[in-house]
Amino acid sequence: MRWLALAAALVAAGPVAAQEWVPMRAARLQALDKVTARVTVLDAQVGGSVNFGSLTINLRACQGRAPDEVPDAAAWMEVTDSRAAAGAPPAFRGWMFANAPGVNMLEHPVYDLRVLECR
Repeated sequence: MRWLALAAALVAAGPVAAQEWVPMRAARLQALDKVTARVTVLDAQVGGSVNFGSLTINLRACQGRAPDEVPDAAAWMEVTDSRAAAGAPPAFRGWMFANAPGVNMLEHPVYDLRVLECR
């Protein structure tokens, strides 16, 4: 359902919006441990991974806006949980958007994750 809403938004934006995104090499992420209320800022390189609690965050791509555009960022991530059952799907796989975190977000009972920026 979220993918359908995202696809509709991209189609409505037209082909010009797709040209405004610029590939970046790293992302700054904000991670929240809901149990301890600990907030941590993580820096991840495209193609690399970072750990937060039992999560492993693999950053596959990060796109930012051109300097003369309204700031925004979108990161393609795959998040796995070491406490999940063997063979379980990733806790999250897909694009996260800095300016629209509710469009596609990590749904996890202990952790929250959002994109702050791409660099």
